[in-house]
Amino acid sequence: MVGNCDTGSSCAYTNTLSWKDPNTPLTVEVDPRSVFERLFGSFDPSLSPEVRKRRMLYRKSILDQTRESAQKLESGLGSADRRKMDEYLTSIREVEKRIGSAEKDEVPPSIEKPAGIPLKYTEYVALMFDLQVIAFQADLTRVSTMMLGREGSVRTYPEIGVPDPHHPLTHHRGHPDFIEKVTKINCHHVELFSQFIAKLKATREGDGTLLDRSAVIYGSALSDGNAHSNADLPLVMAGHLGGAKGGQHIASAPKTPVANLFVRILNGAGIETEKFADSTGALDLAG
Repeated sequence: MVGNCDTGSSCAYTNTLSWKDPNTPLTVEVDPRSVFERLFGSFDPSLSPEVRKRRMLYRKSILDQTRESAQKLESGLGSADRRKMDEYLTSIREVEKRIGSAEKDEVPPSIEKPAGIPLKYTEYVALMFDLQVIAFQADLTRVSTMMLGREGSVRTYPEIGVPDPHHPLTHHRGHPDFIEKVTKINCHHVELFSQFIAKLKATREGDGTLLDRSAVIYGSALSDGNAHSNADLPLVMAGHLGGAKGGQHIASAPKTPVANLFVRILNGAGIETEKFADSTGALDLAG
């Protein structure tokens, strides 16, 4: 976040995915503890991370507080529903434990870490994805957005052999070494995303899975970071919301707006509309 954004616009346009309107970005939450509290407990944004952490020392797990109610509910359920409820409660407990463990990490004196954020990027991403899975499973929200790497990111990835900052590498000017490193980062992000999709697919929902009832879009704002081009933007859509067919590659006509895909997703979610942003129709995903 240091310095000016290279687009000449507010940094909100490069660091925000969700907007209330064209000029109002929605608040971004980066702390897993805060996300968890918003989903399953009280959250006071006026409190500092230190105060929230201190309060948590005197607060029992949300599962401990609801154990008696859960046991009463389970007693009236069939074996299949009891198993599903147990799986769900176990997943919540697991996330609680991981957040608590992250808050106890030993941090080098030179690093100041907000409460609840794991030091390792892969662990952090996995935790944030898991929070989305359990939120969808409980129908606490039906929409979420997550940014694996903000525009202009200078994150390094020594864990995959890339010690160079991300954004400068995307301006590779055709240099083979830079292109190889950008490819490694892209593959790393896709691998993390695939783990999220696998968990959605493994989570039962009625006679199908969460993935069957979802539409998950993965991509970026540019098709070519070196040229800042957004033409022929590659996107991945996972899930079968509204009867969308998977396992296919759709090559749209030149200059097809991305908003056409969003119209199709809105219709698949039961929101009937013929227009969204600069759309010219609904993209056919039936195959």
